[in-house]
Amino acid sequence: MYTKGERVLRIEVIVHNTKALRCGRRLERFPQIVVRLHAILERFLGNVYCMDAAFISNETLNQLPHSSQVGNTRVGGIDVNKPRTRVVLSAVLGLACAPDGFTAGQLAATVQSTREATDPTYDARRAAYDLKKLRGKNLVSKLDNSRRYCVAPKAIRTIAAVVILREKVIRPILAGVGKPKMGRKPKTWSPIDEHYEAIRQDMFTLMEDLRIAA
Repeated sequence: MYTKGERVLRIEVIVHNTKALRCGRRLERFPQIVVRLHAILERFLGNVYCMDAAFISNETLNQLPHSSQVGNTRVGGIDVNKPRTRVVLSAVLGLACAPDGFTAGQLAATVQSTREATDPTYDARRAAYDLKKLRGKNLVSKLDNSRRYCVAPKAIRTIAAVVILREKVIRPILAGVGKPKMGRKPKTWSPIDEHYEAIRQDMFTLMEDLRIAA
């Protein structure tokens, strides 16, 4: 992606190994390669749009912690308060753009590569269990006749909303609500910082009215 400031100038697809496209490598196959690359780009842009327009309904948010059914198996719910769950959701979001989906092993490797990884024994078996829980909430789908998984656009919006709500809304607001007055104003102050400060002040007043200790 080539950007200038807040604008995207153009997006290109680079192929390091055409064999991975599984549509042949001979010159006469070039049109099929172009079609395949175009599909990859379209999928990527669609996923980026879903991440940018994240949304989760109150009903979905309330249903996440409850158990669900996958085939004949009953699996646990999704507790976003657990560090492992948050890391897995972020990893799934990162793998959502994979053209051919991803495996449980790739999810485990992605989780282990993050700085937030909390379980050194997290492997493909644990990843498969987490994927089954996500399947129970329709956040991940299993590709037919395959051991690979994919994330639908609607599920991308839901996962992104869960991650953003906790890490970019709830967490910073609760961290700052215990301070009645802000310290020295930083030199770099963006419109988002203005929103955070306004919400922090309103939340402090609300918690006082509700008699909730900050």
